[in-house]
Amino acid sequence: MKTILIIEDNLDVRENIADILKLERYKVVTAENGTIGIGKAKTVIPDLIICDIMMPGIDGYEVLKRINEDSSTAGIPFVFLTAKSERSDVRTGMNLGADDYLTKPFEEKDLFEAIECRLRKNDFLKKEIARNIEGVHTFIKEAQEYADLESLTETHKPQEFAKKELLYMEGNPAHTLYFIQSGTVKTFKSTELGKEFVTGVYSSGNFVGQLSLLNNSGTYVETAMVLEDAEIYGIPKEDFTKLLYGNNEVSQKFIAMISNNLINVQQQLVSMAFASVRQRAAKALLELYEKGIIKDRANSGVGIAREDFAGMIGTATETAIRTLSDFKDEGLITTDQGRRIIILNKEGLQHVAEFS
Repeated sequence: MKTILIIEDNLDVRENIADILKLERYKVVTAENGTIGIGKAKTVIPDLIICDIMMPGIDGYEVLKRINEDSSTAGIPFVFLTAKSERSDVRTGMNLGADDYLTKPFEEKDLFEAIECRLRKNDFLKKEIARNIEGVHTFIKEAQEYADLESLTETHKPQEFAKKELLYMEGNPAHTLYFIQSGTVKTFKSTELGKEFVTGVYSSGNFVGQLSLLNNSGTYVETAMVLEDAEIYGIPKEDFTKLLYGNNEVSQKFIAMISNNLINVQQQLVSMAFASVRQRAAKALLELYEKGIIKDRANSGVGIAREDFAGMIGTATETAIRTLSDFKDEGLITTDQGRRIIILNKEGLQHVAEFS
């Protein structure tokens, strides 16, 4: 049962709205002024707030501002009630972050439509998406229903890729977004001297190619190569474009889903500029561990070629090998017969990453 908070100083209006919503099986909480309403919002954490604009003391604008300033209540769908129909009043509320408004007097159907639309939007945005192809298909299907997006491909067929096989090459036309169901993929850029700069290593649940599809040149900005036999799904650029630009709410959810962790990419670039080789190596190992690409036990994880590891940390292969040897001597890592790196001391690596 959804809970709706009504903040309205007029007793008749407040009780009338409450009675209507109770008949529709909503749980209703009421407040006669802004101060009480803010307190109840923090206590109850309603699914939606309906608030009058013109109230004595704290008006509706201030209520919305304070609601959004508190992390426990920020983001709750907010619908203004106003007796004024001037565009400036409506625009002020929307600029503050209101989701909708109703002009008094209003019809019951208008009230229900506003509530149902905002609750449906909030449910869509909050729903967790499983990091597998079933989750991707579910998202696409729900996006199609939510935003009435036409001609989206609801089911995508998997492709099997072998180790060292290319998904795409830098400079080729960018037509596809790729989702990794299983396996491991590295992305890299080639330097003028023919060396590789590894821009990322990705495992199951990650997307690759999204930045290239956003690139105005229409070409892939890097090369993607399979490091471990992989099952990968391709999503056509046409679907990518519709999901990104067809509807604001769908776009928000889609961007969050395909972004992987761009903060890590930014941190990697900063690290490349200012951190020592030991720090960069330790951070790269920890990142690979967090992604499940390398493990803390023998005969598991993925074997990372030393030249790939060198490309990740922006140094020569010989320097990368020497740094890994130092880590082995210090008891931080070891390797198995398949040359897979095994983490022995995660805390020690963390210390190196932060202070060495």
